[in-house]
Amino acid sequence: MQALTLPTKRGWRWLADGFRIFRKSPLLLGVIVVGYWFLMAVVNAIPLLGPIVATLCIPAFSVSLMNVCRDVEHERAIAPLHLFSGFRSNLRPLLALGALYLGGVLAILGVSALADGGALMQMMISGKPPGEELLAGGNFLVATQIALLLLTPLMMAYWYAPVLAAWHDLPVGKALFFSFIACLRNWRAFFAYAVALMVFGALLPGLALGLLASLMPQSASFFTALFFMPLLLVLAPTLFASFYVSYRDVFVTIQDEA
Repeated sequence: MQALTLPTKRGWRWLADGFRIFRKSPLLLGVIVVGYWFLMAVVNAIPLLGPIVATLCIPAFSVSLMNVCRDVEHERAIAPLHLFSGFRSNLRPLLALGALYLGGVLAILGVSALADGGALMQMMISGKPPGEELLAGGNFLVATQIALLLLTPLMMAYWYAPVLAAWHDLPVGKALFFSFIACLRNWRAFFAYAVALMVFGALLPGLALGLLASLMPQSASFFTALFFMPLLLVLAPTLFASFYVSYRDVFVTIQDEA
């Protein structure tokens, strides 16, 4: 197995190819993604242990969603219980990846606390938005920038690691290393992918909603609600499918091509 280096334009097409997968089974993909959101919300609502358990399980759920997208692409039968397919094999390294990710995020928030006294960490843990005084201060912005800077290599190492551990039986360390190298080699494709997400996930929907609101300002809230939910139910499954497409393009093996 080797990570390929793709041209920049290929990243632009990941979202479009993800949408093609979504169109093959929009109802089931939508149900599975909504089920994932609901389950994670319930687990996160459990005091203290909930967020920890949810984070530990994210790699296994990521593999589940990748399994679903792969089966849809190959026109295999899927069912809502496929949401738990990632827990059936190689669960120990997947839980280890979740633990390492949780530890990495906490360490990064700890470093950011040196700049703002822990305000960002408190916001991330409690889920409460910061006050106006905190936002007006420069320390919170500095802490946010530090956290984003340090999160980037963590996300690169984590991006493909669950599927590499589950589908290719790679140890945790190798899965993280190969994921990081794959993202580093394809930073141009990922940049194009990010631009596509901003254009089709935010810019164009925002322009369309703004146009409708300007034509009928008295119905702005109605159009927002009417526009947002269908967009989310299409964009979220498409996004998960695009994750699978990026893996499929970057890691090509004989077994995958068979």
